[in-house]
Amino acid sequence: MKYSTGVLLVVAAGFIWSTQGLIIRQIDSTATWAILFWRSAGTLPALFIAMSLASRGRPLDSLRKAGISGVVGGIGLVFAFAGSIYSMQATTIANAVFLFSASPFFAAVLGWVILKERVRRATWAAIALAVVGMFVMVREGLSAGALDGNIAALTSALGFACFTIALRWHRLEDMLPAVFLGAVFSMIVASVVQTAGGEFLILSGHDIAVAMALGVVVVGMGLAMYTLGSKVIPAAELTLLSQIEVLMSPVWVFFFLDETATPGTFLGGAILTAAVVFNGISGARSKARPTSQL
Repeated sequence: MKYSTGVLLVVAAGFIWSTQGLIIRQIDSTATWAILFWRSAGTLPALFIAMSLASRGRPLDSLRKAGISGVVGGIGLVFAFAGSIYSMQATTIANAVFLFSASPFFAAVLGWVILKERVRRATWAAIALAVVGMFVMVREGLSAGALDGNIAALTSALGFACFTIALRWHRLEDMLPAVFLGAVFSMIVASVVQTAGGEFLILSGHDIAVAMALGVVVVGMGLAMYTLGSKVIPAAELTLLSQIEVLMSPVWVFFFLDETATPGTFLGGAILTAAVVFNGISGARSKARPTSQL
């Protein structure tokens, strides 16, 4: 695959993912776990097809190769998936997606603690800047009565960071099996939680259709495109290209639903986005200078 083709695939995936908030706004139910169950049910077939194509007809072999890392990563995705849905229901889309972008920094700290990976000085500086942005946004959420939504968004970011660390643990290059397991685990956990709470997974036909479409198109198709494109793009550049999702998500809900956010949300989001961009650019430069301090 050409580099330019990889960029197009990753950017397209970012645009697809950025519509998630808009689509969730079309679901009438507020039952987070039921929505997660049906979204995951839609995701599984799309991921299975992508795994079959990537493994040349051997998807089960891909699952076996994922091993314990895939299982741990899948568990992390349960928190990531559930947190993302709830946060988009409990706070503004802008607030949620800006906080999602903190995931690389959580991953850097976890990698340093758990895997003993060295963290660049520039990344520590970016983390400090990101903490300022997150503080501004969480404080804004507290005053606006949306603190639980902010906490859910940060939980989602932490879940994705755990997923990332699990893949690095055994240096797994293919993320699709771990995401497939994450969807399976999400369905199981959602079923248990709903049943334990005396509730049902039954939603209206409209809500089930929207949730499953969200799983097929946004999660499944977007992830397949991202996975293919990421094979020819350095990690630092992927971090920058992934900001397409963060920047476009508030635009869709503003354009179609007239939903906006407070100045504090955009200020904190701008600081956090600047930290991500700074880290990505510094990472790309460090790759260009192999002898530089990591």
